[in-house]
Amino acid sequence: MKASYKKLWKMLIDKDMLKKDLQAKAHISWTSVTKMSKGEDVSMEVLRKVCKALECDIGDIIEMIPDDEDDQARGGI
Repeated sequence: MKASYKKLWKMLIDKDMLKKDLQAKAHISWTSVTKMSKGEDVSMEVLRKVCKALECDIGDIIEMIPDDEDDQARGGI
């Protein structure tokens, strides 16, 4: 499974925020923002800081998407 941060990017649009605004408000590194932009894993601490800064729950900013390998491992389910 891989992480999708589409919900986070939509939330930033809705709040009229840029990624650099999130980085500053959440006190996270630019590397973490870049990782999320690429759909890569970040630490739970980063996700906690983002949720605190945006006053939301983790499910509001991330969802887990099964990748093709997961589907094949389960017999295409």
